Amino acid sequence: MSESRLAQLVSGLCHSDQENPFPLWTDGQVGSCFNQLVLGAAPHAGVAVFSAYYLGTARGGPVLTPVPCGWLLRLASALLAALLFITDLSVVAVLQDGDMYLHILTDSCAVLAWLLHFSALRGLLRTSLGRTRGPPGLFVTILLLVPNLVITLMIYCHNQEYLSPAEPLKLARFALASARTLLFVVYFFSFAFPCISEARSTLDINSVDESLLIPENSQPDTGDMVAEDGSGCLSRLFYLWLNPLLLRGQRGELERAADVYHLPRKLRTNVVYRYFHQCWEACRQRESVDVRQAQWPKPVGRNLLKGTWSSQYNEEVLELEGDVGLLRVLHKAFGLRYYSLGVLKLLVNVSRFAGPLLLSSLVNFMEEEGAPVSRGAWCVLGLFAATLLSSFLQNIFTFEVCKVALSARAALVTAIYGKALRVSGCSVAGSTLGELVNLMSADTDRVVNFLNSFHELWSLPFSFSIALYLLYLQVGVAFLGGLGVALVLVPFNKFLASRILSNNTHMLKHKDNRVKLMTEILFGIRVIKFYNWEPHFTARVTDCRKHELSHLRAIKYLDAMCVYTWAALPVVISILTFVTYVLLGNQLTAAKVFTTLALVGMLIVPLNAFPWVLNGILEAKVSLQRIQRFFKLTNQDLPAYYALISPEESQTSVLMSQGTFSWLGPNSVTEEETEIRAARGSLQLHSLNLHVTKGSLVVVVGKVGCGKSSLLAALTGELSRMSGVIYVANREAGFGLASQEPWIQHASVRDNILFGKDYDAALYQAVIAACALADDLSVLPNGDRTEVGENGVTLSGGQKARLALARAVYMDKDIYLLDDPLAAVDTDVAEHLMKRCVLELLKGKTRILCTHRIEFVDKADMVVLMDNGTIIKTGTPAEILPFVQAVPQMGRNDHEANQKASEEREEELGSSPDLGLDDDADLVGVEQKQAGGLAWRVYRTYWLAVGAVLASSILMSLLLMQASKNVSDWWLSYWISQLKNNGSTWINGSSAAAAGSPHLLLFYTAGLISPPPSGQASPSTNSSVDVRFYLTVYSSIASANTLFTALRAFLFAHGVVCAASSIHNRLLDRVLKATMTFFDTTPLGRILNRFSSDLYTIDDSLPFILNILLANVFSLLGMLVVMSYGLPWVLVPLLPLTLLYQRTQSFYRHTSRELKRLCSLTLSPVYSHFSETLTGLGTIRASGHSARFVEESARRLEQNQRCLFLSNAAMQWLDIRLQLIGVAVVTGLGVIAVVQHQYGVVDPGLVGLSLSYALSITSLLSGLIFSFTQTEMQLVSVERTQEYFTDLPTEPQDQNVQLPPAWPEQGRLEFRDVALSYREGLPNALDGVSLLVPPGEKIGIMGRTGSGKSSMFLALFRMVELNRGQILLDHLDISTVGLAQLRSRLAIIPQDPFLFSGSVRENLDPCGRQTDQQLLDVLDQCHLSSVVGRMGGLDAEVGERGKGFSAGQRQLLCLARALLTQAKLLCIDEATASVDHQTDKLLQQTIRDKFHDKTVLTIAHRINTIMDCDRVLVMHAGKVLEFDAPAALCQSDSSVFRRLVGELGDGDVPKTGEGEDCET
Repeated sequence: MSESRLAQLVSGLCHSDQENPFPLWTDGQVGSCFNQLVLGAAPHAGVAVFSAYYLGTARGGPVLTPVPCGWLLRLASALLAALLFITDLSVVAVLQDGDMYLHILTDSCAVLAWLLHFSALRGLLRTSLGRTRGPPGLFVTILLLVPNLVITLMIYCHNQEYLSPAEPLKLARFALASARTLLFVVYFFSFAFPCISEARSTLDINSVDESLLIPENSQPDTGDMVAEDGSGCLSRLFYLWLNPLLLRGQRGELERAADVYHLPRKLRTNVVYRYFHQCWEACRQRESVDVRQAQWPKPVGRNLLKGTWSSQYNEEVLELEGDVGLLRVLHKAFGLRYYSLGVLKLLVNVSRFAGPLLLSSLVNFMEEEGAPVSRGAWCVLGLFAATLLSSFLQNIFTFEVCKVALSARAALVTAIYGKALRVSGCSVAGSTLGELVNLMSADTDRVVNFLNSFHELWSLPFSFSIALYLLYLQVGVAFLGGLGVALVLVPFNKFLASRILSNNTHMLKHKDNRVKLMTEILFGIRVIKFYNWEPHFTARVTDCRKHELSHLRAIKYLDAMCVYTWAALPVVISILTFVTYVLLGNQLTAAKVFTTLALVGMLIVPLNAFPWVLNGILEAKVSLQRIQRFFKLTNQDLPAYYALISPEESQTSVLMSQGTFSWLGPNSVTEEETEIRAARGSLQLHSLNLHVTKGSLVVVVGKVGCGKSSLLAALTGELSRMSGVIYVANREAGFGLASQEPWIQHASVRDNILFGKDYDAALYQAVIAACALADDLSVLPNGDRTEVGENGVTLSGGQKARLALARAVYMDKDIYLLDDPLAAVDTDVAEHLMKRCVLELLKGKTRILCTHRIEFVDKADMVVLMDNGTIIKTGTPAEILPFVQAVPQMGRNDHEANQKASEEREEELGSSPDLGLDDDADLVGVEQKQAGGLAWRVYRTYWLAVGAVLASSILMSLLLMQASKNVSDWWLSYWISQLKNNGSTWINGSSAAAAGSPHLLLFYTAGLISPPPSGQASPSTNSSVDVRFYLTVYSSIASANTLFTALRAFLFAHGVVCAASSIHNRLLDRVLKATMTFFDTTPLGRILNRFSSDLYTIDDSLPFILNILLANVFSLLGMLVVMSYGLPWVLVPLLPLTLLYQRTQSFYRHTSRELKRLCSLTLSPVYSHFSETLTGLGTIRASGHSARFVEESARRLEQNQRCLFLSNAAMQWLDIRLQLIGVAVVTGLGVIAVVQHQYGVVDPGLVGLSLSYALSITSLLSGLIFSFTQTEMQLVSVERTQEYFTDLPTEPQDQNVQLPPAWPEQGRLEFRDVALSYREGLPNALDGVSLLVPPGEKIGIMGRTGSGKSSMFLALFRMVELNRGQILLDHLDISTVGLAQLRSRLAIIPQDPFLFSGSVRENLDPCGRQTDQQLLDVLDQCHLSSVVGRMGGLDAEVGERGKGFSAGQRQLLCLARALLTQAKLLCIDEATASVDHQTDKLLQQTIRDKFHDKTVLTIAHRINTIMDCDRVLVMHAGKVLEFDAPAALCQSDSSVFRRLVGELGDGDVPKTGEGEDCET
């Protein structure tokens, strides 16, 4: 009985005879039941069991990265096999044959087996077996499946039903079995050739140096991997090498630039630049590079990747010599590789054109009843191949162009940096810092963007020509009418484009002016706050911005005009073409209408894009010319500058004979112009004769502006030698230079001192001690590891001078050039520096010291006296001193206690309120990178900046625009259906053109909907009245669409200008109201970035991409509405498709966003390093460190290029996946259409509609993700500005309305128990200061560095608020007075003289309150009238940051400002440090006369400056040590003031105000 039941079961399963339920042989071949059960289900069960076993035992580390290509192919084969069996299962279920359950059982076993096998392979990759072919047993079980597959194919081939197109489902089963055969071949092939060794050597950075690979079980960090190199074809095609980075980005672990892959070898900065240099040399010599040399050279090694210094690099600095055409070099370096990509571009264009034609054929096939299924299958197959090929080729083309662009950028940026280090000082004198930085940023970007435009230059005309030809085939010569209008509009469009370009030029000019002004404001923010000039400078910046926005508004409105013109053009061309066609006596038909509309749409794209492509190319040409001009500037030619012949005397260190030097180049101007420039203040050194012996100390003295600094510049080669001879011994070794304005790098204190040299503990400590830095370092948060701000912003003037001196001393050079390093320090520190550093540590070195401190002259071996650009006398101190104004000299003091006291100093918190960040932080925080997605408040900020009503209006106009477009599409479909319902007869195949062309619009991604049928409509059923009615309605709807488009364009243009204006005004207002602490702890470049690149993004880039995003969103909504209306079943596959899109874009966006942020963060250091280099060019070149700076620049650029390259690669990673989904959708819809056609349930019109939308929707979704991601990236700029709106600490802005207008009337000042600290946790800078200054009294303030002198001024001006206590001015507590009111009633001459570019008049009186005569009088009182007169009077330009004046003259100009004020209280903070003694004495007399009835507080390092004050205040550690008349203090034995004066020595003591001497 049981046997009978089993037989029945088997018989039912196999659909066989019960007497022979399990036949082994049927009709001369293996029985189907035996094949499926024994050879199919059983082996698959075995595979499942074995796979489950290995899946359970597979334990180990993470998956090997990258996956070896052999394993990858096996994984793909297993997964695809499972999918094929699932598909076969579905087909079997639909067929419902008798043996259906047998096939379901076998297919189910197969699905389970292959899924488990796929999982087992993934698990094995985590074990050591992942480095081999894997377990042989697993492969043997797969081999057991082969007989089943072979016999199945034989059965199908024997049965004709499986080969007949009449049975599509059975044919599909045969196709699926054939596909499985292919997968088996791939699987066996990948097992035989697993590519293990090749894959394992791919992505490890250690392979560059052939170091040990990473241990077996540890996953390499993405920061140690190399992008793309060593990856297989499949990995490159699908960007699988990028997956580990994307996974890391999704986990939110992309924190730093060091976390991303290294560049492929051929894209590394130093490799590219070496190749570029070879091409430059080849072009210079007008001969081709030798083939062997032209190969991509090997990278330098790990030094670039790790950022360490390589001495080998120092030996082979690559210099671009000679006058060579830059375009020619770029052509030679990258031309062949770039032009060859044109072939790809051509193939992309052709394959894209094939897609619409094949879709057209498919619709024709569906119209034809009884057409053979093979024809439809071939159409679908062709469509699949064309779209797939187009996707891959387009992706490869884009990525390869990006690589060439990156290479060109690396070459240009490095070349510009290298040139800047070699260009002569005279050549570059006419360029501002901003212009040079622009060459590296804006101009280089434009040249690189040209690479994206060039291939469009020929491909757009190519597309245009094809579309024009097809239009001619449709309507004959009638197309000329419409084309005429299009051609007329081209020059109009060119006119619009030229206006846009012109406005853009003017806008950028005003932007440059605004950014330049903001730079100066940020440099001089302390002075601006002291003088309460914020309103004036806000007005100036606002005025610049107003001009900038007027041009931006013009650009946006012209853009809107372009949009409207090109939106209206298709309608105008179409109507004109139809009218011409009818007038020529032809009959207009619906088919003609649709086809013409389609082709007109195809014409518009190249016509619209072409002018912009041309503009991009013209911009690149202008930028290239600017860079070319820079490369043509004269380089420093040191061998020609210095005499090659050594002097007879071997002990000569420096020799000048009849030397004439100028800041102007010998060829830059004519002789007359040189004379004019010299007369106008451009100092020329002439008749210089100087002989300095080795090891001597030479002191150079002379009044302000006599040429002392220029003499040192002449020695270092920064000037142009007009005549004479100059010799410097061992000049190749360089100089130790300490410039008058100390140049400090944005780095740690130690890095500033070491300056690239190795750390030598003994020397380092000696330098620290000699330069009096030990106590300063002890109070810094991290000691000498503390970072100092940009240009030393976080240090006091004295600290900067000593740090720059320490750097020069540590260099250990033979010759030292010291340009007044003693000016910014007080008396005892100056004595310490002179004794311990100049005389002891540098003993035996040649030292040339420029100084105004005459007290040190007697220590010199030789003194040089200069005046008016020449040396008037040299000799011993005894010979020269009589010629200098008699001034006190420092005597030697041997008291040990005094010496020790002079070395005890503290950090000068008074002038650096920023030295108190948290103990574990650097002084200047690293710029924070926001993590994760953008907060909604960022979108809200931009919405409110546009304006809620205006933003709503823009969205409404967008909705109306899209609705009218969709209604016009629907109207065309309605027209077709009406014609068909009215019984129109369609004649198929009347001509080749008629068969293919009418459907182009239907399938062109930018097109409308065309009629499914082709050919001619019968004239008898298509009356002209009908055509006129439908055409009129269509024209009306289309016209409404163009009007809504215009409305949306102009509203959007107005909205973005409103947003740009609002955001800038809020940002400027907030920044200028910020506290000084913010400015001291934030690098200038970081703030400036908000006002330059971030605002430019908000002005231009963000509106551009936001416009595209909004258009994409509304287009998508419109499409979904039309598709759901026309074919509701299309929505079914859209649901999984939407989920797939969501997952893909989410995976991409995390990493893409982080990479974009890292791009921004790594870009700033490239430009700031270039800017820093240009500022310190003299120091870098004099010390011979150019090569190290070139490498540092290359390292920073490399980091930025890494992020940029991977950002582009991530974009392509997404693009290829979206394209493939699109290909799958279109192919799938095609297959369904063919199947439905066989069952006769298809409407060709609806199928055509769905296919055209399917083709469009995939590209639209792709565009939507890109535009959304790009918008998010650009909104980062809004986020960065919003940080400043909300998070910036601002000063109190309240005003005291009851304040008397004349307050303060007397100038009585009182401090009551004042305590002040700069930040929580820091010691008090002022600690219980109490004192009373009666009206009109002159107070001198003394104290060592850090004693709290400058802190008193900061407290008085409320730069820092008090912790406790009160400051009363005329009995009124200053904390009750508004900041603006307080600061406008006080006057100060700050320590750092700040001038902004503009005229002398603007610098003296920015608010324009004084007459010219008053200004001239005050200049005369400050002994500047002759200098200003020589420069051209009050309207003479002072230059960028006052570079037209010497340091001393700048201080005098700042003094002149104070003399103009009518304030009752004047504060002078070391205002004459850089002024010679004679001028200083005269100035003190001027101050006494002008401020005789006013209260004056003076901080001075020179004793004689304050000896005639009414009283002297001596500060120590924030407390009042002494406060009395100088005479009284001199009488006290315990007086600190007496001790300081005593150090002057007997006989040279100045008289006090009481007429008594201080005795020692």
